[in-house]
Amino acid sequence: MKKVADLYIRVSTDEQANSGYSQRYQEEMLRKYCDINAIEIRKVIFEDHSAKNFIRPAFQKLLAEYKKHKGIVDALLFLKWDRFSRNAGDSYAMIATLNKLGIEPQAIEQPLDLAIPENKLMLAFFLAAPEVENARRALNVKSGMVRALKEGRFMGLAPYGYTNKVYETGRKYIAPKQPEADIVKWAFEMLATGCCSVLELYGIAKKRGLTCSKNNFWHLLQNPVYCGKIFVPKHGNEDSYLVQGTHEPLISEELFYTAQDVLHGRKRNPKAAIKIAIREEFPLRNFLTCPKCGRLITASRSKGRTMYYNYYHCVSSCGWRYKAEDIHDAFMDELRKYKPTFAMLTIYKAVIIEEYKRSQSDKAFSKRDLLQQINEQNSRLAKARELLLADAIDSSDYKAIKVECERKLNLLEAKIGNASTTPDEDIEALLDKALHNLAHIDERYEQSDVKGKRQIIGSIFPEKLQFENNAYRTTKVNEAVLMICILEAALKEDKIKQTDDEASLSNEVIRIGFEPMTLSLEG
Repeated sequence: MKKVADLYIRVSTDEQANSGYSQRYQEEMLRKYCDINAIEIRKVIFEDHSAKNFIRPAFQKLLAEYKKHKGIVDALLFLKWDRFSRNAGDSYAMIATLNKLGIEPQAIEQPLDLAIPENKLMLAFFLAAPEVENARRALNVKSGMVRALKEGRFMGLAPYGYTNKVYETGRKYIAPKQPEADIVKWAFEMLATGCCSVLELYGIAKKRGLTCSKNNFWHLLQNPVYCGKIFVPKHGNEDSYLVQGTHEPLISEELFYTAQDVLHGRKRNPKAAIKIAIREEFPLRNFLTCPKCGRLITASRSKGRTMYYNYYHCVSSCGWRYKAEDIHDAFMDELRKYKPTFAMLTIYKAVIIEEYKRSQSDKAFSKRDLLQQINEQNSRLAKARELLLADAIDSSDYKAIKVECERKLNLLEAKIGNASTTPDEDIEALLDKALHNLAHIDERYEQSDVKGKRQIIGSIFPEKLQFENNAYRTTKVNEAVLMICILEAALKEDKIKQTDDEASLSNEVIRIGFEPMTLSLEG
């Protein structure tokens, strides 16, 4: 009976085609082999996929056909074993699977009779060699990419706001792309002001023409590429670090690091604010969560026979609904809990001023220390240059020293921006104003417009509030306000304790004068 076989032809890259593995060449050699050996060809399968594993469209479709129609062919023929797979472990498993289906996989240019035990050693070599070649190629590519990153070249698809371009010499680079570049620059400028959240900023940017997703927008705002820096990941024994890129930056380093401070909650500027569409009647809108389902509470007006009624209600089907008037009255009661006494404010002011002076001193010391480290690295680099000129070290040693020094200098220069001392401010005047506002927080709240009320709510309560049973549940409070309240409560408790101790003394103690007295107790 004539033997029936399928021909499997695979290529993955242009390099393989240039190396003699083109589909036309493979088909020609396989058909010639079948003619010589009187093998009937049932089907020719063409695959354009990597051989790192067997998750390949054409091969998976063929395997499903073999499992459905057992005995449909006797052999699966291919040119070489690396056309079949470049993963030794997966190859053994697939060979066993095909053998169970009655199919013999065979490479015509590397034929092996696997019934002979010694041939399994050759099979191991034929399967392991392509895997080793792949691993070496991947290592070389990774090393080349790291080397390019260290030189300041951006690798891969250009980030949003840039486009990939090629010099006449064939070298690739990224260049700003309009109008996306202007949108990115605007987004960083707005974020640095601290006037709105990332979500609000994303919504406004979408209206200006932003086309990326929310997740990509978040990563965009943290990408140092926009300030001209290239991130070099950890490689071997080297830690990750930033280098100066060869591309044109869209923003300054100062703007980038300011934006990072705002993004991670280290800085906030409430002076500049984007208007939020909130009605005067509902200052607590978007600050409340539903006690039943946990969703965000919204607000609306209901029309009665003669007037409108204001309500806060849940957007889900849980049915939570409360009068706005009751919620506002309860919030005023909650707000008054955090009004400190004058004595406590005086103590707190003294502590803050002392801490401020200490922090300013620490900043100055930190800056001096960083400048000293920068001078040390520059001196080390200059000394290495002198040794190179004197032929005391070779060029490879000098290059290694230079790379290390430049890496440390980049890190130190980035840190010194955050450690810079600021001009002296009238801290006492600022504190007096802030503490006065805190002492009259309920009055300020009632007198403010909806924008001012929302600023007060957000500054006192950093997390969402929850209203239940005509009262607000315990929630997280601003750390500064909470510290004042804790200290004041502790002082009150101590005072009450001292009063109780005095009250426990007996009133029947007889006063003793200068002359000895005879004690007499009646009753």
